[in-house]
Amino acid sequence: MIRFLQADNRIVKALFVVVIGVSSVAMVVYLIPGLMGMGSAPSDTYAVVYPHWYSKILSSGDSISMQTVQDMTRRQIMQRNPQYADNPMIMQLFQSQVGQQLIQQQVLLQEARRLGITATDADVLHFLQYGPYKTVFFPAGKFIGETQYTEIINSRANMSVPAFEQDIKNNLMIQRLQAMVTANVTVDDKDVREQYRKQNVKIKFDYAVISSADLEKTINPSDSDLEAFFKKNAARYASAVPEERKISYFAFTPGDVPGGLPQPNNQEIQNYYNQHQSEFQVPEEARSRHILISVPAGADPKTDAAAKAKAEDVLKQLQAGGDWNALAKKYSDDPGSKDKGGELGFAQRKTMVPEFDNAIFTQKIGDIKIVKSQFGYHVVQVEDRHQAHAQALNEVLPQIQATLFRNASQQAQENYARTLTSEADKDGLEKTAAAHHLQVVTSPPVERTGVISALASSKQILTQAFQAKVGDPPQYAPTGEGYAIFQVTGIVAAHAPAFADWKQHVLDDYRNDQLPALLAKKTQELSDKAKQYNDLNKAAKDLGATVKTSDPVNESGQVPDVGDVGQVAPQLFDLTVGSISGPIDADRNGIVAKIVDKQEPSADDIQKNFDTTREQIKDERQNQAFNVFLSTLMDNYKKYKLIRLNAKSEGSQLPGS
Repeated sequence: MIRFLQADNRIVKALFVVVIGVSSVAMVVYLIPGLMGMGSAPSDTYAVVYPHWYSKILSSGDSISMQTVQDMTRRQIMQRNPQYADNPMIMQLFQSQVGQQLIQQQVLLQEARRLGITATDADVLHFLQYGPYKTVFFPAGKFIGETQYTEIINSRANMSVPAFEQDIKNNLMIQRLQAMVTANVTVDDKDVREQYRKQNVKIKFDYAVISSADLEKTINPSDSDLEAFFKKNAARYASAVPEERKISYFAFTPGDVPGGLPQPNNQEIQNYYNQHQSEFQVPEEARSRHILISVPAGADPKTDAAAKAKAEDVLKQLQAGGDWNALAKKYSDDPGSKDKGGELGFAQRKTMVPEFDNAIFTQKIGDIKIVKSQFGYHVVQVEDRHQAHAQALNEVLPQIQATLFRNASQQAQENYARTLTSEADKDGLEKTAAAHHLQVVTSPPVERTGVISALASSKQILTQAFQAKVGDPPQYAPTGEGYAIFQVTGIVAAHAPAFADWKQHVLDDYRNDQLPALLAKKTQELSDKAKQYNDLNKAAKDLGATVKTSDPVNESGQVPDVGDVGQVAPQLFDLTVGSISGPIDADRNGIVAKIVDKQEPSADDIQKNFDTTREQIKDERQNQAFNVFLSTLMDNYKKYKLIRLNAKSEGSQLPGS
């Protein structure tokens, strides 16, 4: 319950990932082939999009700056995949996708303007006040104020307010364009019924499994067969043994640093505390407990009234001295806290859903009241509350000392490594190591993803070593317990292995090559026998297959050894009870199934879900229609060469574009 009581931060994330700069409508990123050769945009421009052919002559296109693409790429990576923020390859990949998204957005905006579609400041205000993000900017219907509004946009989106609001206008225009393009999309009643039936029909089936893992063991070629395979596939093995490098190095640990590692003094501690005050602020927090009487979403008034009456009864029992532990265990619908007396611990402001958050920060400590939220009725008691305050220096002293010592230690080690590297460049590894009572070690040849066993971590050394050549000056790198000063002293180029050394790999490759055809043959044989006997179990026994039985599943169901039934074997839903399927390719397994039960949704079920299903189909068709519209639009822009890319932008397209 603690988790689902917390405010949905995904809303805020969505605001800054989707709304900012990229259309929130159902848009597929069409990587645009054939844009190269249209002429290059200036170096500070990612692309220029022209609304008409004559706009190129007048130089009146809409520019997308390189800075905009880079900023948005950085924002998207930090929002979605911050672990890749320092990976140049991933950054380039993201930048290509973001650039293509922005080009598509600009094309759609030009088409919207051509059709007279606009968005005003009043539209932006209405979107912020009544749209999906109203709880961010208009909690309880009241604007948070210009200062906080600006701070949220600047800090969370890293944007100016005008840029943020312009992005909302752009999205509104594209949404209105989508509405215009898809206005004539209709859904036939027959399609609605068939779609619901298809999605909700359930089948239960017996299925025989031929396992690739078991079948693979039956493929046992002779040595002469393997050697012939090895020779026939010489190109496959030409570089099978990866490049390796011999590395000579000497390493030191923190204890080897001359003069020892510096300890932070009182003045350094005080300075750090003064300069990092924001890190030591403790926000206001409240400790509470509750008993939840849940109300299902969309519940009728009678159900809601019954839940409220139950909550009021619990409140009376607590006010009369009832035991929280016993009552929470008996009545609470919150599985996360009911066995702990309803305890939720301390929570900061805006980490709970709004109604609950307001209660625990305004309710008098000790009072017990009922609060209604989207989850139902909460019987809430505030147990304690801490005001926001700054931690005193003595409270954070160990933390500061550890940080300063770690920073100073790292700096001292790196300085020493730099000094030793300079000496080694002048005097050589051996002489430098001896002068400092250290020992040079030469590793055996090691591949890029290998390890140097004598070091705690050799990843950084190997990364640098595989970018160096024999004879290059010494370098230094961290080892996980200090630093190493090293040079590449030998390179073994990637090469083909001898058959004897690679025999097991050749056997694995041989089996993998033979397996698909053998699996298909065996599965077909199983299906044929099962139909001949009209007995799946007998056929499975003949071929050594294992027979299992599924639970009743619909097209989105998962079955062991089969996987997603709707994706792997959709044909099963068209079979009648007693029918035996043809061979089914379930990736690493071959499957033959026999339908043992089939449950169709009732006419009442179809009717109850008719409107929801219609909207689902309509949404899908509208998205498809809009994507076709967008694809055609992009093809026209390509045909008439209305998009000019910077040379660097062209090079950043994804492979295959």
